[in-house]
Amino acid sequence: MKFLKRSKTRILLFLAVVGPGFITANVDNDAGGILTYSQAGAQFGHLLLWTMIPITLALIVVQEMSARMGVVTGKGLSDLIREEFGFRITFFMMIGILITNFGNVVTEFIGIATSLELFGLSRYATVPVCCVIVWLIVVKGQYKSVEKVFLAASFFYVVYIIAGVKAHPMWREATIATFKPPALKAFRDQAYLYMVIGVVGTTIAPWMQFYLQSSIVEKGVTKRGFKD
Repeated sequence: MKFLKRSKTRILLFLAVVGPGFITANVDNDAGGILTYSQAGAQFGHLLLWTMIPITLALIVVQEMSARMGVVTGKGLSDLIREEFGFRITFFMMIGILITNFGNVVTEFIGIATSLELFGLSRYATVPVCCVIVWLIVVKGQYKSVEKVFLAASFFYVVYIIAGVKAHPMWREATIATFKPPALKAFRDQAYLYMVIGVVGTTIAPWMQFYLQSSIVEKGVTKRGFKD
């Protein structure tokens, strides 16, 4: 009985830590991300595949740091920034985050409008309806319920893998490009550098770290539970 109880506790702690990270890692593959990745492939083919390895490693490190800071300090990221750098820096940083997140929200509704137009639905009807639904979720919904919806929705991203296989890519060339960076002349192309920055930015978005650390704090995960 003790073994089963301890195993259940470990599983719950594991889900408490991994759940927010799973959400942030998946939900950021949104309309803006799809657009950026599509443009990257359309303009440069396989020349940007090599970025996936360092970006993935960076994402792991950043999310690990955010989770550990939340566990150790019991505070959100904005609180820690305010304590370390003061109110003024935090204020301007939060303004920047607000602008960035507003841009993300705009791209989400652009994605809603364009995707539902494929089914013959007018954007003038779908966007207001979706705005009301989002507003109700934010204002009336409870965090635990919303988190469960996000977790369930995250599993739909498995279709990305299916779509990638169905596209019948050139596996050999794609594998080589993943591990072999392009020639140096590619980095002299301004458009290429901008796209590299865009891919990094859309994969490691600022809101992810704030959400992840706040979620860890809200769940009350301790250092002992994180270690286990």
